[in-house]
Amino acid sequence: MMCSGRVDLEFILRAFANGQDGVFIGGCRLGECNYITHGNFDALSTTYLCKKIMAHIGLNPERLRIDFMSGADGNLLAEFSDDFAEQVKVMGPIVNGEEGMDADTLEFNLAAARKLVPYLKLVERERLRVPVKTEEAYQAFFESEEINNLIDGILTDRLAVNQIIQLLKETPLSTSGISERLGMNPSDVSRHMNRSSNHGLVRYDTTSSCYVLAQNG
Repeated sequence: MMCSGRVDLEFILRAFANGQDGVFIGGCRLGECNYITHGNFDALSTTYLCKKIMAHIGLNPERLRIDFMSGADGNLLAEFSDDFAEQVKVMGPIVNGEEGMDADTLEFNLAAARKLVPYLKLVERERLRVPVKTEEAYQAFFESEEINNLIDGILTDRLAVNQIIQLLKETPLSTSGISERLGMNPSDVSRHMNRSSNHGLVRYDTTSSCYVLAQNG
């Protein structure tokens, strides 16, 4: 049996990308880890973070759930998993479901989110570590205004850049074209493009009056 601490953000997002309508994580009871790593708290942190990502890309965060139980709690595992399966059944499929998202939009948003994973791991290691290992401490930490503002800022900027890069892989686009495709304020697009240009990701093609990926020419 794999430690729940090994459940990576990438695993969860990949499951949704592969067509799953819900993801359930089962871990050993908090404070009763079989390893000195307390990986179940890492799984809890990953769940909180992934729920915030899901909300940013238009997925209902309730499609992801984590519960804790001991190895002898087979009845609890059955109860939790059955309850979650019923919950997902009520929500229905992601594609063309209550989120109002078609398959192409889901694929596009998840691809942008998955590219964030390496960066978010660095942020988590440096700035998202909860000093006290209790469920209450983790809840208070991830629901605090400071942490919510930090995560929202990262997701808003980084997801937007990833989405723009994905669009430019398909075709060169002007500021207004990017704004229209993503429903984004043109001034925000310009800000993201200036930063991406400084980082060598994109360049402005004066002939077409469009942005293109830097490696395209």
